Amino acid sequence: MAEIKPIRAWRYNQYLSQSIESLVSPLFDVVSEKQRKTLYQHPYNSIHLSVPLGSAVQAKEILTQWKQDGIIKQDALPGIYVHYQYFKLPGSSKEYCRKGFICHIRTYDWEENVILRHENTIPNAVNDRVELLEETQLHVSPTHGLYTDPDHTLETFMDEAILSPIYETEDYQGVRDVLAFIHDAAVIKKIIDVIKNKTIILADGHHRYEGSLVYKNKLKSTLPHHTGSEGYNFHLMYLTNTESDDLRILPTHRLISGLSDFSEEGILKKLEADFIIKPIEDADTLNEIIIGKQWAFGLMFRENNYKVRLKPEALETMRWHFPDVVKQLDLTVMHYFIIEKALGIPGKEQRQSGHIAFDRSFSDCLKKVLQQEAQLAIITNEVSIEEVKKVCASGATMPQKSTYFYPKVICGFLFSSIQEDEFQTPHYSSF
Repeated sequence: MAEIKPIRAWRYNQYLSQSIESLVSPLFDVVSEKQRKTLYQHPYNSIHLSVPLGSAVQAKEILTQWKQDGIIKQDALPGIYVHYQYFKLPGSSKEYCRKGFICHIRTYDWEENVILRHENTIPNAVNDRVELLEETQLHVSPTHGLYTDPDHTLETFMDEAILSPIYETEDYQGVRDVLAFIHDAAVIKKIIDVIKNKTIILADGHHRYEGSLVYKNKLKSTLPHHTGSEGYNFHLMYLTNTESDDLRILPTHRLISGLSDFSEEGILKKLEADFIIKPIEDADTLNEIIIGKQWAFGLMFRENNYKVRLKPEALETMRWHFPDVVKQLDLTVMHYFIIEKALGIPGKEQRQSGHIAFDRSFSDCLKKVLQQEAQLAIITNEVSIEEVKKVCASGATMPQKSTYFYPKVICGFLFSSIQEDEFQTPHYSSF
């Protein structure tokens, strides 16, 4: 079902890549303002292409200059790029290794049900990505897709390739990133054959993928000789196996601020009908107390803290018209029963509400509430990969900021061009 292709990647020249750690950058949607200012100081950092200081046209000019000056060079052979990420989680000494590979994948319309989304996109963010792609004709960083293979067929090929890495660095998250390539045509063909029978779940990068989709359909409708094999029909993606034990999804907590007539007593009174409420003495234990408990949340006020857990019978009173698999999600319960019913922020306004912020750090949530930067923190559990699969299969989407697949893929290891003379593989290639 999913067609993938090897890529002739553009990579930093051999001299610059010796200091690859100074060239990589966080993805456009997670890089902080402070990080940007630091990264912009390096004239060749990938941030200049992913989040340009000026317009998309200026990013195109920078890219053209880099090509002319040999700052980046295109690989002679198409390949599959293996990317391993070694990381640890707070409170644990275990080292995880998320295994995956980077390739081109055909850009499928949502209704084709080949690539499935689990979150909606914000139009302005999509438009920004479309403009950048249209000007530069370059995929600056891969999105993250998931395939399911219980037999782990591809891991053997990846494990062999990673023994000869071309890059190895520690990124901004403290993650050790290692990149290698596969140029063996027979192995690449086996990888293509395994993936062609798979459905892909889009884990991260919805806006970038949507940008590719919008751009493809624009050209498809305007170019009279569209064939489907042009570069604009393909997207850069990092693919990992859902059956891996090292695929981690971290929770994203909610911070509430700026509500008028905010009252802890009033909020608890509204929650009484639907929740079992238990006071908790130590705020720093809230995340541990709710772990693994369905529909359980931590409420962190400035003075007091509570564990709240939805009464099972209350779920039947939800008025949002979602499939059961979505209604039963912790995050749906939180957004309906706590944020809409108790806090008074209607569901249709929540996506753009200035009263709701998102934070993955439990300690940050505690700090912001204590320092009165937030009125309330709602602590939640992580979403499981099985829940993601079920929601995608239903055709529905999750509430905003439902998943944070960790770690994020970094930008700067490689770029892929959809410009025709750079996208098409040379005559001496099997692809």
